[in-house]
Amino acid sequence: MTLHYYFARKFLWTFFGITMIFVVLLALVDLVDELQDFPDLPFLDVFEVVLLNLPHANYEILPLVLILASVALFVRLARSSELVVLRASGRSGLVGLLAPVIMAGIIGVVAVTMFNPIVAASSKRYNDLVNGHMNMGQSVLAIASEGLWLRQGNAFGQTVIHATRASSDVTVIYDTTFISFSPEGEPLRRITARSARLGDSEWVLSSAKLWDLGTLRNPEAEARQMERLSVPSPLTRDRIVDSFGKPEYISLWDLPEFITQLEEAGFSARRYAVWFQMELARPLFLMALVLVAAAFTMRHGCTSNTGVSVLTAIMLGFTLHYVRNFAQVLGENGQIPVILAAWAPPIASFLLAAGLLLHTEEG
Repeated sequence: MTLHYYFARKFLWTFFGITMIFVVLLALVDLVDELQDFPDLPFLDVFEVVLLNLPHANYEILPLVLILASVALFVRLARSSELVVLRASGRSGLVGLLAPVIMAGIIGVVAVTMFNPIVAASSKRYNDLVNGHMNMGQSVLAIASEGLWLRQGNAFGQTVIHATRASSDVTVIYDTTFISFSPEGEPLRRITARSARLGDSEWVLSSAKLWDLGTLRNPEAEARQMERLSVPSPLTRDRIVDSFGKPEYISLWDLPEFITQLEEAGFSARRYAVWFQMELARPLFLMALVLVAAAFTMRHGCTSNTGVSVLTAIMLGFTLHYVRNFAQVLGENGQIPVILAAWAPPIASFLLAAGLLLHTEEG
């Protein structure tokens, strides 16, 4: 037990040390970029933007940090002959590997369950701040139990749009209501329609009814029925889809409910379902990266090919990471099932690393 505690402590301190190095480097690089993007902003405002983006930036490179920590640990153990002593005592080198693998799993669980909500909240706030500084406005869409809400506007006022459901590509909304407001917030008109299709700079409404709310006369008495009505709109399909927010903007604990709301509103939630499953599989993938590092750097002693082994381990870790990202893209596009996209790369990586490690130990 003392041996496992010793290796776990060394691995944890190595991981924290490399993490802090990347935190400082990413903060400095991001600070320079933000100062160039917003030269007119006060320094404290720019620094706030950098701090909000820091959790997400470090969360994205967690696999890289973990494999570097693993390589650093095993190379140091090999050079200090601690692995030789371990094997000389009659124990397999795999015994010394058990603690780092378990610690990698614990780091993954903590990252997914505790750090993920922090990343989601800070990333969403960062996105809103950057859009505000660039005068792009905030999200134009919201999903609720009663349907979906859209907002569009220009210098002449704002229009709030409600619909009970929408097509999967967000180009058609059904059972919709348009309420237009003046810049002062006074209602100007109300339109209901059976459906509305998003075209080039306009909504094309079918079976519409229009009430003029900007006059003192009776709106219902002067309401008009129209089979087709065009409403100007600055919205595009890409802007509406982007308003959902990236999956990483939503806490892991809130994702199941959000996915349910999307599906009830008629939207495809595959992108979010893939991200949810990939987050659940993250601890297993991190454990696989430790095994990959051990397979190439956990030698019987100091060898002349240490540099090649380290480079091979890091490159294989990067390759597995990109394979995982490629599977994510295939899953989001519907090319492969969600579960296969999320869990196949971590499981395959774990089995591949275990096979390489066993082959190395037998050699």
